[in-house]
Parts: sequence; C-alpha cells; structure tokens
Amino acid sequence: MQLADLIYPTLVYVHLLLFVLWLGADVGVFLLGQHFRKRSLYTLDQRIALLKLLVIVDLTPRAAWALMVPLSLTVSYMGAWWDLSLAIVIAGWAIAAFWLWLVFDAHVHDMTPRAAQRRRWEGYLRYALAAAYLWLGLESVLTGHPIAVGWLAWKSLLFGLIFVAAIMIDVSFKPVGGLLGRLIAEGSTDETELPLLRVMNRTRIWVWCVYLLLLVTAWLGVVKPN
Repeated sequence: MQLADLIYPTLVYVHLLLFVLWLGADVGVFLLGQHFRKRSLYTLDQRIALLKLLVIVDLTPRAAWALMVPLSLTVSYMGAWWDLSLAIVIAGWAIAAFWLWLVFDAHVHDMTPRAAQRRRWEGYLRYALAAAYLWLGLESVLTGHPIAVGWLAWKSLLFGLIFVAAIMIDVSFKPVGGLLGRLIAEGSTDETELPLLRVMNRTRIWVWCVYLLLLVTAWLGVVKPN
C-alpha cells in the first residue's frame, strides 16, 4: 500500500476519533454536572471546583464539534461521496480555525467583555452553520441534490439538528451564571439551590438529544445503509 492509499482511511479514523472525543468528554461534562447537583455530598467549595473542572473538560467536545465540520467535508471529498469543490473544503478548515480561536480565546479571557464578545461571535457562527446543514440535509433528502447519497444526506440533516440541540444547551444553561453568583453570595439554601436545579434539569433534556443524535449520525457513517 502506498502512502497516498493511507490518506482516506486515516481521515476516516480521525473522524471516528473526533466522535469518541466529543461524546466521551461530553459524558464527562454531564457526570461532573450531576455531581455538582449533590449538595448533600459535597461542600459548596468542592462543588465550585467540580464546576471549574467541567468548564475545562467541556473544551474537548467543543473543539471536536468545530473540527467535525471540515473533517466531514474532507472525508466526503476524498471518498468521492459528494461532488463538492476543493474550495468548500478549504473554506471549512478556515471556518473551523476561526471557531477554535473563538472557543479558546473566550476560555483564556473568561469573565471579561472580550470573552463575552467571542462567545457572541461563536453563537452567530453556530446559527449560520446550523441553518446551512439543515438546508443541505433537508434539500438533499427531498431532492437528491446536492448530496445524492442517501445516508450522507440524512447524516447532514442530523448534524444540523445536533447544532440546534447544542445551541439549546447553551440557551437553557445561560441563567446559570446569575443563579450561581447568588448561590456563592448567599450560600446553599433551598432558595438559591432549587432555581439552579430547575435550570440544570431543563438543560439535560437537550444534552440527551445531542447524545441520541450523535449515536444515530455515527451509525449512519459507519453502516452506510442504502
């Protein structure tokens, strides 16, 4: 086997590796969040430490999510699954690089106006990509164009739905900042804990949606049903 013959299967392997990192790290985030909820087992300081660790672990699924965009385009291009131009693949990598910069720059400058701006820009980018993938998947499923391969068309549509569910996680989780500040300032009581718990319970619904969509999308990519 020549070196050129290894490129495509290696890209497929990296694509699967990103899926493992995305889902695996996200489960870690979920478990840390579950332990944060256990006020009877941990002190408030310990729970805050768990939350800080959650934020760090959450960088892995966010990075995997961003890299999935150009890598899926590259695999489709190299495997001739979809007749797309090289320019689109290159644009995908440029978008991913910008997205990753937004994620890590916001993390480094957390709790600053700069971080808030970066996260706002990231939100706009994710909305645009969600709309693009939903249109691409739905159009291809209904008409067979621009993606003619059925399982890939459905995978694109589901990837768009993953964007929607992941965006809803952030939307649902947004009140946590103010509620957490109140918890730290006033201490652990039913008045400070229960509103926070309700927000986290609502967020979990979208987390499970992401997990389900990821599993189905991965199944389509591996099995490739006709």
